[in-house]
Amino acid sequence: MQTLTKNKIKLINSLKSKKYRYKERLFICEGEKIIKTLINSNFKIVEIFATREFADNNNLSDFNFTIVSDIELKKISELSSPQKVLALVKIPKKNIENVNFSDKLTLILDKIQDPGNLGTIIRIADWFGIQNIVCSTDTVDVYNPKVVMSTMGSVFSINIYYTELSDFLTTHSKSNIYGTFTDGKNIYKTTLPKTGFIIMGNEANGISTEVEKFITHKLAIPSFNKSKTAESLNVAVATAIICSEFMKI
Repeated sequence: MQTLTKNKIKLINSLKSKKYRYKERLFICEGEKIIKTLINSNFKIVEIFATREFADNNNLSDFNFTIVSDIELKKISELSSPQKVLALVKIPKKNIENVNFSDKLTLILDKIQDPGNLGTIIRIADWFGIQNIVCSTDTVDVYNPKVVMSTMGSVFSINIYYTELSDFLTTHSKSNIYGTFTDGKNIYKTTLPKTGFIIMGNEANGISTEVEKFITHKLAIPSFNKSKTAESLNVAVATAIICSEFMKI
C-alpha cells in the first residue's frame, strides 16, 4: 500500500490536461461504478486511490492502491464532491491500420467538442453494440476526465481511434457512408444496412465540407412539430435515434 505524496498529487492533477496525459500515457478514472467496471476490463490500472470505506467493501488486493482521506481525495478529484475512489490508468496503444471495418457499422465523429456529448455517444455505441468509433483529430479527447466520467464505464468497451478523416474516408470511399442533413432522405422511410459508416457532425456547424464530400447517403431525422420551435437535435440524441434505426430487424 502506498501513500499520497505531493509529487503524486501534482502528477494526477497534471493529467487533467491533454498535453500531460499523452506525455505520461496516463488518464484518470473516478467514481465507484466506473472503477468497478474498470477492474473487470482489459485496461491496465497503475494505481487506485480509495477511501477506507471503498477498500473495505471491494477487493483491491490485486492492485497497487493507496488509502486516502476525504480531504486528500478532494485534492486530486475533478469533482466538487469526490466519489470515494479514483484510479490512474494506462492509455492503451491502438492502431487503426489493423482494424477491419468492412463487416460492421462504425461511428465517425467530426469535430465533436463537448465532453458530455462524446461520453454519451460512447455509451450509445456500447448499448447498440457498435465496437468502433473513429474521431477527427480535433474531436475532444476521449481520456478527458469529463468524457471518461460521462461514459459511465462504456469507454472500456469501445475502441476509439483518432485520425485525419479525409485520409480515412478516402481509404473507405467504396463503403456506404451516411450523414444527417436537413435535406436528406427520411430515415424512417429508408432501408438501412448493417455495415458502413455513420458520420455525426459538430454541435454548432454539423458535418464539415471536407467530410461531406465523402458521404454517399444523406439522411434526415424529420421533425413532427410543424411550428419548428426546436431547430435541431443535440448530437448525442440524434446519434441514438440513428443507431436505433440502423439496428432495426
